[in-house]
Amino acid sequence: MRAAVFDRYGPPEVLRIADLPDPEPGPGQVLVRVRAAGVQPFDVAVRQGWIKRGPAHFPHQVGQEYSGVVELLGEGVTGLAVGDPVLGSTMMAGQATHVVVPASDVVAKPPELDFPTAAALVAAAQTASGSLLDLGVTAGDVLLVHAAAGSVGTVAVQLARLAGATVIGTASPANHDYLRRLGALPVAYGDGVVEAVRAVAGGPVTVALDAAGRGAVAASVELGVPRDRIGTIVDDKAAAEFGTRVVRLGRSPARLAEVVALAARGMVTMPVRSYPLAEAAEAHAVVEAGHGRGKVVLIVEP
Repeated sequence: MRAAVFDRYGPPEVLRIADLPDPEPGPGQVLVRVRAAGVQPFDVAVRQGWIKRGPAHFPHQVGQEYSGVVELLGEGVTGLAVGDPVLGSTMMAGQATHVVVPASDVVAKPPELDFPTAAALVAAAQTASGSLLDLGVTAGDVLLVHAAAGSVGTVAVQLARLAGATVIGTASPANHDYLRRLGALPVAYGDGVVEAVRAVAGGPVTVALDAAGRGAVAASVELGVPRDRIGTIVDDKAAAEFGTRVVRLGRSPARLAEVVALAARGMVTMPVRSYPLAEAAEAHAVVEAGHGRGKVVLIVEP
């Protein structure tokens, strides 16, 4: 197989496309021929050496989200067949032509979704749905989403609106019309964000989700959001400092399947910026720069 790998920690330029031994599924596993793979900030953090999962082994693969077609079944696998279109999570192996995953983690890809969109939803769907569940977002809530135009924010805004909540989202001015289309009230992040949110909310903000960092937790506290209803997915240090929450329910194929079903019905959307696998370094640079809309996806097999 071919895969995006790096041989040392560093900037996007350390990535290269390498030929690696073909993986084989073990009992209870399936081999998926990858069609598209998501790129997320976690991949960037691992590549830069900010997050290390034990001793480094090079070449080191990247990627946690994939969509593709089942190519081979391991012993004992039932309920799946060769040729089935699927999507799901993996651990630092998704940006490759093939990936081996537990059959129990695989989610069927609806025909209404193309492979890039399916891959783009994997992490965002699980993170956003888990965060809203953990924070107890319901009808009548006023939810502030920091970094609302990113992939997690995009899904969180739409799920919260479907639940009946009012949503305020921070983003750069260039993404404000996009947030309005999702159903959120947009405000610019940075200096003056607290005053801007107060002006738009017209009353108390009852819950906040931080997908941005950079002072978002502090701003939520200043707004008077109850600390047990301020959750961050990116800033553990700020959560400890202010006594708020880290929301991290983990992966859930069941929650992913629920959001994918909504997307198949057109009720959840995700804009995709795509790059071929050969341009993995460029795709990583875009994610590393931040401030983007939606999701960056590698097209592994057109």
